Amino acid sequence: MPAAPAVPKPPPAAERVYTHVKEAVLDRRYEGGTLLTEGDLAEAVGVSRTPVREALLRLEVEGLIKLYPKKGALVLAVSAQEISDVVETRLLVEEFAARKAVPAPAQLIARLEQLLEEQRELAEAGDLAAVSVKDRCFHAEIVKNAGNEILSRLYDQLRDRQLRMGVAVMEAHPGRIAANITEHGELLEAIRSGDAEGAAGVVRRHVSRVKVLVRGDDR
Repeated sequence: MPAAPAVPKPPPAAERVYTHVKEAVLDRRYEGGTLLTEGDLAEAVGVSRTPVREALLRLEVEGLIKLYPKKGALVLAVSAQEISDVVETRLLVEEFAARKAVPAPAQLIARLEQLLEEQRELAEAGDLAAVSVKDRCFHAEIVKNAGNEILSRLYDQLRDRQLRMGVAVMEAHPGRIAANITEHGELLEAIRSGDAEGAAGVVRRHVSRVKVLVRGDDR
């Protein structure tokens, strides 16, 4: 008799808590200023308090929360400085990558077309968190195409902050969803037509607008 398929082991308790909290922070179910308690998190995930503490320590290192002994963990709001730093770094990396994408290989064009179509479908479904993920994937694909591993790793380090800001912008400015998709289409067209400077210009306008739109949330 063939052996029964192995049942995958569930992730460790601390990993489950970490994933639960991180996803909720990134898609803003836990907004900046929310105080999380070990007891509530343990109950929500179905674990003891020990793995909750382990997960929260990890999230504090990543800069998403601030621990207060005997009180809990405060979800940190996106600061004006963080927005400025992320936008500045994105511009440095993405303008370079947009120029490097010309002339574009066929597989890059096909992948960008696919991501753009998926983003349209998710926007129609109203799934803002998934739209933000797909938005980030679109830009990351262009960066990856540049072939610079150091830049790619640097860009990946911005992932969580980009996702959180993306959801914040779309919640505050619903019309921005369609505008993002339109601008992605313009970027794709510039790359496809071989216009390196035009592509860099679209990136500059597109990414710089994030700083302006989130500015109203700064305190």
